[in-house]
Amino acid sequence: MRRDQNEMTTTPYYSTNYGSAYLGDSSQLMKEIPDGTVNLVVTSPPFALTRKKEYGNAEDDEYVEWFMPFAKEIRRILTDDGSFVIDLGGAYRKGFPTRSLYQFELLIKLCKDGGFHLAQECYHYNPTRLPTPAEWVTVRRVRLKDSVNVVWWLSKSKNPKSDNRKVLLAYSVAMEDLLKRQSYNAGKRPSEHDINTTSFLTNNGGAIAPNVLALANSESNSSYITRCKENNLKLHPARFPVAFAEFFIRFLTDEDDLVLDPFGGSGSTGEGAEKLARRWITMELDEDYLRGSKMRFDDEQQPLLLRETPVKYGRSKKAKAA
Repeated sequence: MRRDQNEMTTTPYYSTNYGSAYLGDSSQLMKEIPDGTVNLVVTSPPFALTRKKEYGNAEDDEYVEWFMPFAKEIRRILTDDGSFVIDLGGAYRKGFPTRSLYQFELLIKLCKDGGFHLAQECYHYNPTRLPTPAEWVTVRRVRLKDSVNVVWWLSKSKNPKSDNRKVLLAYSVAMEDLLKRQSYNAGKRPSEHDINTTSFLTNNGGAIAPNVLALANSESNSSYITRCKENNLKLHPARFPVAFAEFFIRFLTDEDDLVLDPFGGSGSTGEGAEKLARRWITMELDEDYLRGSKMRFDDEQQPLLLRETPVKYGRSKKAKAA
């Protein structure tokens, strides 16, 4: 990691050309980061699920208060034009097919008491998600498959840095055809929008992305998974796609900006930032998951545990650039 004013006093668990991963409680580790130096925090903390997960998660009625100490540090370290993106899955009330409101209660708390602004609500749609919870979806058949996480895009100020031209989507076949024809049915629509004859005839390089990100999360043979298995390392059970992190990193930061994930998990955010030449920091409480995340950055020609190293799992060597 390039040394600058954002360097932490704690020794990194491992480092790459652009970033560093740290072992420990992020509510404490973040205290080492100077005020106003992080451009983007993008993370997916443990959800308030009824069933306890191995990585630990607070109950829904405790979740908001559990999270607020993290939020306080996140706001402090963000730049004035910085953003905080948080991906949260839904939960059912214990024993009943009705939903917890914890995601929305957290949003209100973050904005009313935490000093954040809601820049935009987004949604992470996973078309490959399993039909859960089984009790209500596949056994009693009284609820629909839950395939969407809410994603709160929050900001420290009312005008966070962003540019949707960095995340344009490929034009549809119909739009490509329209651009070739250079004509379409203009005029007033039933919605009362009045579309003039040239509104959609300029090729802007792609379509503006919607606030629903359709990203499958079904990887089974990625380098991360393969190398964790080779090295007998525990896979994180709730990984989010690297493409999710990449989308918001492109959208909300510039090259050489600093990105933080305080719930680093499998290291998806670090990998996305590394690919896009952003400086990054991840923090993870579970050492096994941190060891696994290192697999995203190390030399793939040789399993890490076969190297000669005085430290188990080779903490001392820097990884190559992605």
